[in-house]
Amino acid sequence: MEILRYMPRVKRGTSHVKKRRKLLAKVKGFKWGRKNLIKRAKEATVKAGAHAYSDRKKKKRTSRALWQIRINAFTREHDLSYSKFINLLKTNKIEIDRKILAELAVKNKNILERIIEEIKNK
Repeated sequence: MEILRYMPRVKRGTSHVKKRRKLLAKVKGFKWGRKNLIKRAKEATVKAGAHAYSDRKKKKRTSRALWQIRINAFTREHDLSYSKFINLLKTNKIEIDRKILAELAVKNKNILERIIEEIKNK
């Protein structure tokens, strides 16, 4: 009997179905053909991933803008603009980030008032 020198045939049914099932699970809840047509589902997942990536960056951008607005609103009540307040913080070497400052402006106003008094007096 002659030895076979070829690899045996592999049928890809199970792995192929598994791959499609995984893809369709990702697009569950999408509208129209994007939820059940393979080509449309692939496009939808790629686009969804791209939007998710860019929106994670956008979230940081909008959060920082919100912090600036909150700090500015608080500092204007105390006769300071946002830019002058940040400048005074830097010149007095006070390293509190905008996120914490915004939180103080909303929740602990008396602490932020004391910080403003300190930097104004120096």
